[in-house]
Amino acid sequence: MVEQIRNDAPVLVIGLGRFGAACAGELDRLDRDVLAIDENLELVQKWSERVTHAVQADARSIDALKQVGAADFQVAVVAVGSSIEASVLITANLVDLKVPQIWAKAVSQSHGKILARVGANHVIYPEREAGERVAHLVGGRMLDFIRFDDDFVLTKMYPPKFIRGIGLNESGVRTKYNVTVVGVKSPGKPFRYAEANTVVTNHDLIIVSGTAEDVERFASLDR
Repeated sequence: MVEQIRNDAPVLVIGLGRFGAACAGELDRLDRDVLAIDENLELVQKWSERVTHAVQADARSIDALKQVGAADFQVAVVAVGSSIEASVLITANLVDLKVPQIWAKAVSQSHGKILARVGANHVIYPEREAGERVAHLVGGRMLDFIRFDDDFVLTKMYPPKFIRGIGLNESGVRTKYNVTVVGVKSPGKPFRYAEANTVVTNHDLIIVSGTAEDVERFASLDR
């Protein structure tokens, strides 16, 4: 039986560049215990007071990982990206130490394939995902864009004019455009789930889900 990983399990973060530091900092904000590792002493000192533990070590050495207790972690993030060789070697070390869940940053598709083959459970492409997100935002029709698997996306946008002032069921958003308005935010109020009779106003923001093509077409309608 596979051991279930607790959702509050401590996290090992290797690499304190922008991606790794952001990850470690957010985990700390979420009250997760974090052990951050980097070769750069200056970065370690910078983050030593911001996360639970920060240690200077060369994670390419499996002996160094053993010394800092990496084998005791159930979750690890390999945030090293500047050196493909280093990130692959570190990931392989974590696999050898039997860390159950390994998230690894990749800088290219081929890099990601290698990481997956050596045993990374989750491969992340932050630069590619950020570039795609910006491409959808620069047109000005969307305020935020997140892609999930199987071409399913979630976007934040201003509502097209034709759905304002009437219930969502009357506007025919789902039947005509194959998208779903899942949330609405009115000024000064938190997001709320949208229902069939929800009325969207001129001042609201909406959260829309659907395929990228359908959502793009919906976002391009007259606002």
